[in-house]
Amino acid sequence: MSFLPRPKQAEVLAYERGYMGVAAVPGSGKTATLSFLAAKLLAERELRDGQEILIVTLVNSAVANFARQVNEYVKDDGLLPGYGYRVRTLHGLANDILRQKPGAAGLDDQFLIVDERGSNEILADAVEAWARRYPEAPDDYLGPDYVEKGHYRSQKWSEILTETARNFIRQAKDELLKPADLLGRLERCRGELPLAEICAEIYQDYERALAYRGAVDFQDLICLALQTLRAEPDYLAALRRKWVVILEDEAQDSSRLQEDILRLLAGEAGNWVRVGDPNQAIFETFTTADPKYLREFISAPNVIGRELPNSGRSTRSIQKLANQLIKWSLEEHPQAAIRERTPLTGPYIQPTPPGDPQPNPPDDPAAVVLSGENYSAAKEAMLVTESCKRWLAENPDKTAAILVARNGRGSEIVKFLRQKGVPYVENLNSSSTTRAVLGTLARALAYLADPKQPAKLAEVYRVWRRDEREDAAAEIKMVAEGLKRIRQVEDLLAPRLSDWLEDELAADEDLELRAQLTAFRELVGAWLRAAEMPIDQLVLTISGDIFRDVSDIATAHVAALYLARLGEAHPLMRLPEFAAELYDIAGNRRRFTGLGDDGGQFDPDAHKGKATVTTLHKAKGLEWDRVYLISINNYDFPSAEPNDDFIGEKWFIRDDLNLSAEALAQLAALRDGSGYHEGSASLQARIEYAAERLRLLYVGITRARRALTITWNTGRGNATEATPLLALRTWWEGEREKELAHESGR
Repeated sequence: MSFLPRPKQAEVLAYERGYMGVAAVPGSGKTATLSFLAAKLLAERELRDGQEILIVTLVNSAVANFARQVNEYVKDDGLLPGYGYRVRTLHGLANDILRQKPGAAGLDDQFLIVDERGSNEILADAVEAWARRYPEAPDDYLGPDYVEKGHYRSQKWSEILTETARNFIRQAKDELLKPADLLGRLERCRGELPLAEICAEIYQDYERALAYRGAVDFQDLICLALQTLRAEPDYLAALRRKWVVILEDEAQDSSRLQEDILRLLAGEAGNWVRVGDPNQAIFETFTTADPKYLREFISAPNVIGRELPNSGRSTRSIQKLANQLIKWSLEEHPQAAIRERTPLTGPYIQPTPPGDPQPNPPDDPAAVVLSGENYSAAKEAMLVTESCKRWLAENPDKTAAILVARNGRGSEIVKFLRQKGVPYVENLNSSSTTRAVLGTLARALAYLADPKQPAKLAEVYRVWRRDEREDAAAEIKMVAEGLKRIRQVEDLLAPRLSDWLEDELAADEDLELRAQLTAFRELVGAWLRAAEMPIDQLVLTISGDIFRDVSDIATAHVAALYLARLGEAHPLMRLPEFAAELYDIAGNRRRFTGLGDDGGQFDPDAHKGKATVTTLHKAKGLEWDRVYLISINNYDFPSAEPNDDFIGEKWFIRDDLNLSAEALAQLAALRDGSGYHEGSASLQARIEYAAERLRLLYVGITRARRALTITWNTGRGNATEATPLLALRTWWEGEREKELAHESGR
């Protein structure tokens, strides 16, 4: 596997020792460069027994990719693949450190690690317990129109409290603050920081639940690994001797603690190379990561600064558009606070030099379309679907993607693609097939949890009678509407079906419909008798009665096992909670891998001739020949302007407060002993969120190789064109006019 470096890549490969920071642009080959650097160092350095080069990356799927590339390169040098280096995620590295010295972190030798789902379940229990103790707590934060409404005082409050507590706990752990310490400080300022009090108590319950299980979460891995390295100087010295060079990829997504761990392992006189693109830091909202850490590292006086500005991924027109977004964000963004935050920075993307093995695709300015039309969400989806269908028909050997900001919007696009007969593949939280199966099971469980509700019975009938034929759909709708009007569900389930038909439906219904309803009545009756069975057996019973397709049945089996494990972890869970869990997955609000869902690394080139539907976050690191960016409006991409809406500001919370931001501000006040002013943090959160959405838009633009279309929609009716899209469109139209004028003047 040969690697012919570009001049700028050669500068990185000339590295020998010390600290080096590399700012790379999308498509610059940074992973390949870092892999080749690892192989080069292995070939040039004489490693003693037990010594290794440590490669640290962001996600598990990248671990295998790194190992594969390094293996290919070292084989070319006649070295033994897999020897002399170790590839780890940061969490995997922290786990390695702790497993050798668990006692130093106060852990048992057999400590457990709870994954994200387990952590969420424990947190949900802690929030629920706190909410039961303080049922009046929502009144202080709900808007006046929602205080007396039970739905907002229970479910909505619980949802936002869970998210607020999650962010609070994550930040507290990142700052190595324990619950007891926080609660002790809060005693001295009782009542002044109410959100911090709430979150600190939930934090305490959460930590107790982890301790009871003898477990740690992912954030604990980082904190405790750092604690161990600081407490065990001999162990740290041994690790420094072992890992003679540290190579870090995707460094823009590192948090302060992650950086501290690698800095300790490298030592001030050690060898540490960090590669990343601060402009692709798009996980800041969900983690404690911040691209400023990489920027500060690269600009430090003792660090060798390098750039990888050349990219062969996109046409020159697409590169110019991405570069203009950087320039506009720094110089022309209407909000000074965002300009000062420098959401996007250099290096600007440059084409590959002449003779490069990965030349840029032939430029076609006409293939870049920035639409200013104010489509409805449905109209936008229809037009994009039709355009994608035509393009794929003309280019069956090419790749295409429709990129969305939210999983829910992706699900809507899939429906349009299916209706238009466009071949597609999903890279969302779950596939449409999986969501359909789980949605059906959710409706069945929801009815069994509340069997006297005719509306829920009607929903079960709809999914049981699934038939997309037009005449059948009308009949299903008619029967379902009739079921909703039943005064007593027992009228259907008891052996008086003929009386119910004569009273509620037309008297001349055919015998086939009567037979179907009789079968449905017997089916539901059997389910009600089985409702006391263990949840997995109940789900398998229902699926056996509803599904005929082998893959649907297999997905239901996966769901049954999933709910069984959930029930074991939460013995008090009952049918309503199980139904709600399946509804969350069916609504694409939760990750679930069913049969046929791809849980590994997604490869766009494996789906030529199909439309890929994925989120912008999942698109990072991927590329397609044609890309559609949709819903680029001021809701999904706000710019902190007066008319913008923000996902973090819930409509039912008073004064447009972002409770997560306010809780973190109270945590900072508690930590520093500084003042707290309600509302200031919410305004600052708008700036930070808008900055991240600019980077997300940049990521979307740079996924396209040859063609790019950007559109926006009015959402629920009041959304407007996103400010950065308007700026790019105005600039692009001006550039096109100049080009056309130049061509006509020749």
